[in-house]
Amino acid sequence: MATIEIDDEVYDAVQLPEGERSQEMKRELAVSLYARGVLSFGKARALAESSKREFHELLGERRIPRHYTEAELDEDVEYAR
Repeated sequence: MATIEIDDEVYDAVQLPEGERSQEMKRELAVSLYARGVLSFGKARALAESSKREFHELLGERRIPRHYTEAELDEDVEYAR
């Protein structure tokens, strides 16, 4: 597992209870990277440690459009047959 180093002063400045900081920072990173197209939905969802539904809702709350290509649509249609 990879780790990200965050300066203690910055980490302590995050105005969330200690027990929520790590999870919230993962969620924020996941949303940001997904919005930029750097992570796929599945990988961003895994980083956020969220279910598909939870991550869809999170993206919806932030008004972040889903990345859905024509190739993915074709795959979904083929799978549904």
